[in-house]
Amino acid sequence: MKKTILYIILFLQISFAQAAVDSIINTKAKAAPDTVETLQDTVKAESNKLVENIKPPIKVNEIFSLTKIIWTIIFIFIGYNVIKLITTLLDKLSERSISYRITIKGFIPIVKIIGWIGIFTLVIVGIFQPPMESVLLVAGSLGIAIGFAAQDILKNIFGGITIIFDKAFQVGDKIQVGEYYGEVTSIGLRSTRIVTQDDSMVVLPNGELMAQSISNSNSGEPNCQVVSEIYLPPYIDTALVRKIAIQSAQVSRYVYLNKPIAVRFKNEIYESRSVLKLRLKAYVLDIRYEFAFMSDMTETVIKELLRLNIITKDELIGFQKLN
Repeated sequence: MKKTILYIILFLQISFAQAAVDSIINTKAKAAPDTVETLQDTVKAESNKLVENIKPPIKVNEIFSLTKIIWTIIFIFIGYNVIKLITTLLDKLSERSISYRITIKGFIPIVKIIGWIGIFTLVIVGIFQPPMESVLLVAGSLGIAIGFAAQDILKNIFGGITIIFDKAFQVGDKIQVGEYYGEVTSIGLRSTRIVTQDDSMVVLPNGELMAQSISNSNSGEPNCQVVSEIYLPPYIDTALVRKIAIQSAQVSRYVYLNKPIAVRFKNEIYESRSVLKLRLKAYVLDIRYEFAFMSDMTETVIKELLRLNIITKDELIGFQKLN
């Protein structure tokens, strides 16, 4: 392609020169025949110089030799294992610290991106060492081709980079995206993975994530608020139930006591039936135990209500059908 472009430029230059000569020939042919011959000789000489000055196109085997390809494979293999080793160490280190778990996990996708950019840059600049004009020519052609053929892939890649550096959420956060709620386990260039309550892995393309509303439960904090809801009869002693609910949260091994515990009551009507909804709000020490903490609080409250005869089993069964 480069050779073709150079020949086109040469052809245009010669054409312009020849057109100028023809113009002179048409106006001065009768007056100065010797001058016309001199001009024609000059044009031929200049054309020969242009042809000689054209550099031959770069040969492919000068850039992509077998030795360079082998070194590239070795370099990428080593780089892949180094990145994997670093991310594995960061992941294990994060599991040893509750306070800094999410912060450490947030470095994992950044290490991956910087690592791969560095690897491919060193391969191109250090091993293949192509001329700059060839790099620009290939980059321009590939840019146009990729832009049309891989729009969705590019959208996901740019979405992944935006998520990582904008930090709307990070690895370890609990997020709600549409109908899916779970912990973010990885943020890649193409997609983000979350694990839901029932231990299902959900893969979400980054391009689609950027176009949706995202609810973040903890925003980088190791703790988050957990809400337990229980339906009760409207006649119960709310002061006593409030005390039981607060104590049930306080005695849980998952509770984070540095943040407040709150109890709210709300009257609701279901099928012409009045019920009292109890909402117990407390913070879990480690967001990974969110659902275990919710279940623990609910079970403790119900056991105490039954033990103190505040509610009967039949009433409890009837009200829990409303959940």
